[in-house]
Amino acid sequence: MGEISLKGVCDMHVHTNPDLRIRAYTDFELADAAVRVGARAIIIKSHLGFTVNRAYLTNEYVKSKYGDHTGFTMYGGVVMNKVIGGLNAEAVEKGLKLGAKEIWLPTQSAKQHMKAMGQDPAQGIELVRDGKAVPELKDIFHLIRDYDAVLGTAHVSPEEAIVITEAARDAGVKKIVITHPEWWVVNMSIEDQVRLVKDYDVILERCYAQNMGGGKYKSNLADNLEIIREVGYKNVMVDTDGGQTENPHWELALAEYMQYLVDHGIPEEQVYYMTKTIPYRLLGIEE
Repeated sequence: MGEISLKGVCDMHVHTNPDLRIRAYTDFELADAAVRVGARAIIIKSHLGFTVNRAYLTNEYVKSKYGDHTGFTMYGGVVMNKVIGGLNAEAVEKGLKLGAKEIWLPTQSAKQHMKAMGQDPAQGIELVRDGKAVPELKDIFHLIRDYDAVLGTAHVSPEEAIVITEAARDAGVKKIVITHPEWWVVNMSIEDQVRLVKDYDVILERCYAQNMGGGKYKSNLADNLEIIREVGYKNVMVDTDGGQTENPHWELALAEYMQYLVDHGIPEEQVYYMTKTIPYRLLGIEE
């Protein structure tokens, strides 16, 4: 099998500088890499809240350096951590008005994340109460629906993800991504992933590698191959969650991931679907 091309790919989950944790690329350096390999789009993500303003500036940088014909666009989003007030509908609305494409539930402020990190989960953001999504999420769901944006489940527990997915669907949210369910912090079983796909037609975002703590990472590739075979390629999105200095640079990680799938029997047209068709649809861009 020949070397797979990154031309036209989208990655909806990449971390960049500036950040409190040093990342491999700045926003501009990531854009340079994306243009170099012919990527179509990337969403930059930060646990510090907004990236949509940074995406705008990055697109201006790309235009000034390469002109208007690269075909590449950087997008941003909003992470509902405590740094922006948690479940803050006003912050979400402002982010969406600025062009945010994905709104994530809490990451480092999620009870599940804090518990996994040995912190007090009671200090985390409450998302589910008495078996139901908290009322504060209703307005946020309506904003995501009205702007046709993506809801990402981030670092919540499997139980929270199921309740919130049902509530979001009931509120009219059409685009729901289960964020790296394979990560040990999220710890979602294959059975729950299959259930969410079957019952709610969600997209499972399966990423390149997972942080095991202490600067060590574990490859997700074999496990990702298994879930594709289990639920089918039409509900699995290939992303990297890249940007760590411990892992290969973004474009190398994505190329390795895609090549692994092809080399292990996933047809190229299915890899195309998972890296282009799905994110194109989520981002509202033409294929």
